Order: sequence, then C-alpha cells, then structure tokens
Amino acid sequence: MWRLTSCWLAVAQLTALLCFSSIALAAGAESVLIGEIGRQNNQSLLWGPYKPNLYFGVRPRIPRSLMAGLMWGRVDTYTDIQSSIRYTCEQNAGMKGYGWDEFDTRRGGIQSIHDTENGIDITTSFVKVPGGAHGGSWGARIKGKLHDDAPQDRKTTLFFYVAQEGLGSELEAEPTDDEFGYEEDVTLKGSSAGLGNYKLVVTQGTGTQPKSSHKLSKHRGTGQAVVQSHTYPDEISWQAKQIVFKHLKEGVDWLVDNGFDTNDAPPPWQVYMLTNKPGVGNVQIIQKTFEGNFEFDILFSSESAGKELTSADVTREIKEATESFGERFPSVFPLKAPFTAEKYKKFARSMFSNLIGGIGYFDGQSVVDRSYAPEYEEENEGFWEEAAEARARQQVEFDGPYELFTSIPSRPFFPRGFLWDEGFHLLPIADWDIDLAMDVVKSWYNLMDEDGWIAREQILGLEARSKVPEEFQVQYPHYANPPTLFFVLDAFLERLQKSNGSMPASREHLSQDIGLSTASVDNPEVALEYLRHLYPLLRRQFDWFKKTQSGDIKSYDRKAFSTKEAYRWRGRTPTHCLTSGLDDYPRPQPPHPGELHVDLMSWVGLMARSLRNVAAVLGMPEEVAEIDKVRDAIDRNLDDLHWSEKEGCYCDATIDDFEENELVCHKGYISLFPFLTGLLPHDSPKLGRLLALMADEDELWSPHGLRSLSKRDEFYGTSENYWRSPVWININYMAIVQLHKIATQDGPHKATARDLYSRLRRNIVDTVYKSWEETGFAWEQYDPETGRGQRTQHFTGWTSLVVKIMVMDDLSDGERVRDEL
Repeated sequence: MWRLTSCWLAVAQLTALLCFSSIALAAGAESVLIGEIGRQNNQSLLWGPYKPNLYFGVRPRIPRSLMAGLMWGRVDTYTDIQSSIRYTCEQNAGMKGYGWDEFDTRRGGIQSIHDTENGIDITTSFVKVPGGAHGGSWGARIKGKLHDDAPQDRKTTLFFYVAQEGLGSELEAEPTDDEFGYEEDVTLKGSSAGLGNYKLVVTQGTGTQPKSSHKLSKHRGTGQAVVQSHTYPDEISWQAKQIVFKHLKEGVDWLVDNGFDTNDAPPPWQVYMLTNKPGVGNVQIIQKTFEGNFEFDILFSSESAGKELTSADVTREIKEATESFGERFPSVFPLKAPFTAEKYKKFARSMFSNLIGGIGYFDGQSVVDRSYAPEYEEENEGFWEEAAEARARQQVEFDGPYELFTSIPSRPFFPRGFLWDEGFHLLPIADWDIDLAMDVVKSWYNLMDEDGWIAREQILGLEARSKVPEEFQVQYPHYANPPTLFFVLDAFLERLQKSNGSMPASREHLSQDIGLSTASVDNPEVALEYLRHLYPLLRRQFDWFKKTQSGDIKSYDRKAFSTKEAYRWRGRTPTHCLTSGLDDYPRPQPPHPGELHVDLMSWVGLMARSLRNVAAVLGMPEEVAEIDKVRDAIDRNLDDLHWSEKEGCYCDATIDDFEENELVCHKGYISLFPFLTGLLPHDSPKLGRLLALMADEDELWSPHGLRSLSKRDEFYGTSENYWRSPVWININYMAIVQLHKIATQDGPHKATARDLYSRLRRNIVDTVYKSWEETGFAWEQYDPETGRGQRTQHFTGWTSLVVKIMVMDDLSDGERVRDEL
C-alpha cells in the first residue's frame, strides 16, 4: 500500500502554505503580479546566442525574425578559403575546444574558441542591456589573437551575416562616401513587427587592415570593411555560408573575366574580398579583413530603449557580467571535496556555461507521419517488418509551424531539441535559474498535440533539418521517449518548499536578474498559477503513455497484482529500441508483441510520483487517490513481472516459443531502472543484490563509471556498441543520486551505498575532467576501459550533470586522497 513518507509530508506542508498564500492575496493583485513577472521574464530572455549550431549566432525568441552569425577564416593562400572558413559548429574542425567560459542567459557571457588549424583564438563576448519594449539592446565584442606559433602577419577575414525574415520587415545598410568600403563604422537600420525600429552597428575596432599596391586596388580598395546587400527568399536566407561563397565566387569570376591572371595575381586576401554594394536587402554581409590581432564590436540598439548602445557600454557590461557570474557561481554550485581545487572550479564553470549557453530558439515546421497506419499498432509477430513497410509508404505531412526554446545535447552534432535529454539538461539550469528552466518546460509542453504526444526529436524548420539525414527526420505520434521533464517538476516543488514564499516580488526585486530567476518560487501564487496551467498537460501526457505504450498481461496468463500496469516501447526492431533512448541495448529476440519493458514501467512510475505531488499541491484529492492506486500497482507489478530471483535483478519480459512468459536478463542499466528512478525504498529486500551487481568489476563497475552493459554479457562491446559497454553520465548521475539517498538514511544497505557513492562520484568526475583537460571537450560517452571520451564531441548536454555531482556531499571516509594539486 501507499506509504506516507517524509516526502509526502513535505508536499502536504507545501500545499497548506500555497493555499494560504493564494487566499491571502487579492485576485486583482495576483493577476497584476503574474502579468508583471511574465512580461519582465519575456523581456529578459528575448535576446540571446540562440543559434547554438553556430560558433556565434544571435537571434530573438520571435519566429521569422532577425538572425545574425559570425564566420571567419584565414586567407594567406588561395586555397585557404575552402577549408578554413568557420561558421557552423562542426566535429573535428581543427579546434582545441570552444565554448562559453562563463554565461548567464539573462546577462550574457564570454566564449573562447581555440581554432588551432587557423592559428587563432577567437573570443566572443555577448551582453544584454535591458530597456524599452522589445527586449532591450545587446552588444558583442569580437577579438582575435594569433597563436604564438602562427605568422604574425596572418590575414584573417571575417563576415558578419545578418538576415531579416518576415513580411513587412526592412533592413538597409547606410552608404559610405568611399565606393570601396568603410574606413569607420558600418551601420544597418531595420524594423520589424516584433522588434520595432533598431540600429545595428559594426564598429571600426582596432587592428591592422592589410594593404595592397596591386592594380586590383583600383577596383576593390585596400582592406576597408565592405558591405553587400541582397534579397533572398526566407527559405534560403539562413544559408549564410553558401550565400557568402556564392558572392565570393562572383568576385573571382570577375577577376578571370577581366584579365587578372596568375602571372600578376593579387594577394589572396584581396581576391576573396567582396565588392562593396551596400543598400536595401533582407540579407546584409559585412566583411572585415585584418592582418594580425584585432578587436571590434557589434552594437544592437532598440529604438524603444532610448539611448543607443556604445562600445563603452559593452566594456562596462562585460565587466559587470563577469563579476556577477564570478560571485554567484560558487554560491549556486559550491563544490565539495575532493573537487575544491582551482582546476575543478574552472572545469565546473566551463561545463555549466556551455550547457546553459547551448540554449537555443527554434521555429518552423516538423515532418510527421499522422497516417495512424494499422501496422503501427504492432500487434502481430513480425510487427517491425510491417511497420517498416508502412513507414516506406512515406505518408508524411508538415506540422506546425511550432516554436521551441530548449537546450541541446551538442552544438556540432545535435543542435536541436531532444525530449529525453532535456530533463537532464534542466537540472543544473534549474539550480541557477529555476524560472528559466520552467520557461523551457512550458515551451516543450506547448508542442503537445491533443492526444498528449510530444515528438521525441524536435527538428523544426529547414535549417534544423539540414543537419539530419532524411530517414531520421519523420516523427511518429505512437513513438514515446523517456519523460525526463518530470525531473524538473520535482526540482520545482522542492525549491518551492524551501522558499516558503519568503521573498515576495517587487518591481525593484524583479529588475535584478537574480530576482527574475526565482520569481515563481518566491511568490507561491505565481507558482500555483503555473502549475494549474501545466497540470492538464502533464495528465494528458501521462494518460497518453498509459494508452499507447501499454503492455499485454491478460493474453499470456501472466501473474501480476494488476492486470493494467505493464508497458512496452513501440518502435522496436531486432537491433534497436530508439524510443527508449538506450538505442542498441540488448532486448529479447526476436521482438514480440507480448514484450514488457522494465525501464518503461519505471518511467511511468516516476511520472505517477511527480504527477501525484503536483495534484497534492493543487489540492486535488481525487486525482491524488487515483494516481496513488496506479503507483501502488506499478510498485507491485515491477516485482511480479520483472524481478528475476535467479539473476538478482530486474529484466525485460517476453513470450517464449511455448507461449509462456519468459524473463530475458541482459544485466546493465536496464536491470537497475526501478532503483535509478527512485521507486525502490532504501530498505527494499531487492536492493542488496542490485548494489552487488553495480559493485562487481566483472559486471558493471569500472574505474570510469558504471558500464551500460555487463562485461559478462554475450553482447558486451559488440556491433554498434552504443549502449553495450560505454559509460554514460546521465545514468551514472541517476545512480549517484539514489546511492546518496540510501547512504544518508539508516537501513541495511547504508554502508554499502556510502562506499559505492563515494567511489562512483570520484570516478565519474575524474573521467570527465581528464578527458576535458586533454581534448578541450566534453563527450557523449566514455570508454569503460580507458576513460577516453568518445562519439559526439562538445556533448555539453547531460554530460554537464558532472557539475551537480561535484556539489553533492562528500561522504568518503577521509582515508582517500582528497585532491590532486
């Protein structure tokens, strides 16, 4: 039966507090407060480097609006331009790391890009200045510093690309008296419905412009900044690199047509210099070329903000943003032993900043198969072949357009929203800015259809689809994904309880960034309104899972407490279960419509627990009672349907050749899921054997974290080897959290959990740190034998959970080495 634990007592106390606060506040004042917080939140978050697929790309959270990006490359030889231009983040592009050294979404930060192939470090600072009715103004400072081993007269050309989408928008480059270009600042003026009137200035900056006495100088000048203005359809205007190269080629073709040959060739930087053609156009290309080091600013001034932004303002704001981040970071993330050395502080700042700096805004249509073909029910044996035939019919349509505000797993490889990644991403972000995290949650739930489905991969618009092979673009409304956003709801309720509404908002308080970051939990009436809006969507998603991912108990005479609580991932093939998130993890063979998946049952149990908490806070006793019954049935059925006494772990179930229920045990992450999702109490009789499985070096334990699959399993390290041996940080984080809970409560497994917690915490942090130090990057997964980072580079999504691990309690016995100085 359901037991009222200390967690539920806390929920009960929180419910009483919120109800009292709600009654105490007059309805009119509550409405004004909620509206003011919402308005200021939108203003504070409107602008940002929300094009994380670019090394530096800026846009507002407005569909079909202004977007800008920076590209650069060396031009010392005629062939440099083909390979050296940087724009979109790419793997293996000659970088020794890149990303945000410090970043706050509401203020800005500093990014370092170590471009070893081009022999230069690029620093991009971005800051926001509030004011007016359109999200205020913003500034960026671009610095280039040549490496010591690079030629100090190296020529670097940079293109600042600006595109304005949408009907009725205007964008124009102010002309210059010099037909060849601009010796001073370049100014663009624009307007749009969402941004009003604005001015964008690219300053002259500092640095040496290269000079040339070649006769081409009579046609192209000698190194001034140049502007080209063009008009392109919106469906093309995002293709900045292709457009820039198109116009560079036109310039080269002009040279050939006008008799410039290799016998008297102009210097390469001058060959690849655009002809100055400023004017009106929804695409503006500003090119600047430098010899040696350089620095310049990009100043965006909203007319409604009043005073135009200056370089002095940018200098001040960068300094204040750096000081603010430096003061706040250690208070939000106080690193605990053995991770208190300066090297770990730098590491933690980088990991977190790249996570939160990877937040992006995406808009556009998605590709969906809404045919609801009967084959998608997966009711027959051989269902995966029938489903493949249905998918091959290509009954797809465009859904939307939609908008999504989300963090991403990896800027070069996965620059889009992933449902099961996002809940992990938001856990550190919620510690820093709970209101930002909940704004992202709201954005995800705005994507939900009337049935309760959210596409597991959000590929919105042409630019996002350009990074995804066509066969993976289509989304299917019967496919689920782990509902990790419920993690964030738990974090929200926990913060709400701790806050107790102790800091009610005022206009002065909200004007501070830190005030906006906690406005909802500081004001219970705002939190209640948020939860009232969200709860029906949460319940709809929960019901969708129960309906579309249900498993079959009755047809196979399975013995279980409940005839309803069993689940099966749809979308299975013999080699993959992509919908589970554990793509190639071994499952029963061959796939069978009678399969039951223990990880999915655990996820539904986690949803039920979180949903129950929200319902309790909102004062919905009937909902609480109904969900309690579901949760109790899941608890019992996990043991009845998935526990193997022989193997000592939880296993998937299938139907054998004799139409009998059969457990198929591939020991690994799947075996731990009831534990990982917090469904097992600290004194569970099953827990001891699961801890032993985790601790066994011939099974899951490695010096670098828990292996995804047992070393003894026949499929260990085979085939694709994606989830068949590597160490994954998100699952290890879940294990560390649960081990900590057991280690800090009296019970039969306290000592064992304490030891495993301390060792696993140290192993995970050191594994991620060492690879980051060696390569400059966080990685998607880590080799269990060597600890080497592998697969996707710059994976600062859930790998950034290492920051939360570093601030968890040090429960070591004091005999271990505390730190490596």
